[in-house]
Amino acid sequence: MTKHHKDLKMSLKSILERYCLIMLIGGFALAISGCERDDITLPSETTTSPPEEQIPLPEGKTLPPEKKTLPPEGMVLIPEGEFQIGSNDAEADDDEQPVRTVYVDAFYMDETEVTNAQFKEFVLQNPRWQKNRIDGRFHNGRYLWDWDGNNYPKGKDKHPVDSVSWYAAMAYSKWAGKRLPTEAEWERAARGGLVDKKYPHGNTLTPRDANYGNNVKDTTAVGRYPANGYGLYDMAGNVSEWCLDAYHSGFYSTFPQEGAARNPLAGANTIQWILDNFTDVNVDVSRVRRGGNWFDMARLPRVAARRDSKPPSAFHVIGFRCVRSVTVTP
Repeated sequence: MTKHHKDLKMSLKSILERYCLIMLIGGFALAISGCERDDITLPSETTTSPPEEQIPLPEGKTLPPEKKTLPPEGMVLIPEGEFQIGSNDAEADDDEQPVRTVYVDAFYMDETEVTNAQFKEFVLQNPRWQKNRIDGRFHNGRYLWDWDGNNYPKGKDKHPVDSVSWYAAMAYSKWAGKRLPTEAEWERAARGGLVDKKYPHGNTLTPRDANYGNNVKDTTAVGRYPANGYGLYDMAGNVSEWCLDAYHSGFYSTFPQEGAARNPLAGANTIQWILDNFTDVNVDVSRVRRGGNWFDMARLPRVAARRDSKPPSAFHVIGFRCVRSVTVTP
């Protein structure tokens, strides 16, 4: 081989080695770059999806209302609002006047009067209120008159408990986590959303509507007659129902002539005071009864009719039902 050919061969070999070295260095750098890229999270992997576009509602349409809290079992919601308390009817008594506007907060009320079966559960858990143990200050000697000890008359488990004093009704309601209604709450509930009507169902009362007028000659099982507009049974007749208030014949005359009396209460400044001190309430200060009873003639179960008895009174025509204030969540 000539010297020229040898020099050419050496030159080609040198070029080839340099090329291989360059390629090797370049590949190694690319590999490092790839590894570093694996450690980086791309922007598309870190950003969240854009918020969904808010599509405006068609004109005149609104979102559905939020789900409301259901009333406690056995109770119905009586909505807040104003109503006319009292009556200008020809049958109205003087203590039902003057008619005034009253506002009451929303509350829950028992669908029915408290039954014998419910009251028995109470006395079994609270021996001091049993027929043979109750303090003499809290009844008139006729407490649970038809009961045999702690047992109500056979077959009357669903009849309203009767012969219950105001003190015993207060004790039961407190035990049940409830209370007696104010007189204003009771009348608003009894009216069932109707305006200027005599009875819970309208302006007439028949034996198909309620247990009154000695037609049955005794109490009847709760819920036997039609409910009013709020879903309450026996707001007229069956048993007369205790209220929280002290009786004041001229109570409505203390309400403002313009505007509305808000949550009126007679006999105390606050509901809580009565709940905390009910056993200290004066035995000679009458409490309100509402609703008429199974023996009363038709004018007495009117929604505006007011009755009163001393708090120890326990008679066969007197019972009660309970309410519970609606808790407002801010």
